[in-house]
Amino acid sequence: MANISDVIEKFLLSSLGQSDKINISRNELADYFDCAPSQINYVLTTRFTLDRGYIIESRRGGGGYVTLLRITDKSELLDDLQKINISEGVSMNRAVQIMERLISEGYLSNKEGGLMVAMLSDKALVAPGINKDALRASLIKSLAKELSKREV
Repeated sequence: MANISDVIEKFLLSSLGQSDKINISRNELADYFDCAPSQINYVLTTRFTLDRGYIIESRRGGGGYVTLLRITDKSELLDDLQKINISEGVSMNRAVQIMERLISEGYLSNKEGGLMVAMLSDKALVAPGINKDALRASLIKSLAKELSKREV
């Protein structure tokens, strides 16, 4: 059986459908799924990230309503990836999300994305004293720069 986070994610994706924007109430969604509002927050912050092509806008004092936006401008993706802060690094989980987005936007094939994930893994980035997250960030920036050149 799927966990509650997967079910909530599928529900939100279904609600979005072909639209690029939906307004939702965290509390109403929590009531619908019989879970805590923090579970809704968890799904929104982990499954609907910028790396996956979404923006979450919260409205303070608006009764817990949030707007979920799907980013449709593909060109911004490569620009954003080239602005990654190397010193902040990129976790393996985030790297996977980025590769999934590059695949879904057609920048990489499934095979190429899978190879990139393997190359960015902790097992592949083995060297004494290396900051794996910083190296991952640098490699992703380089990939985005190369993909940008091919778009022109």
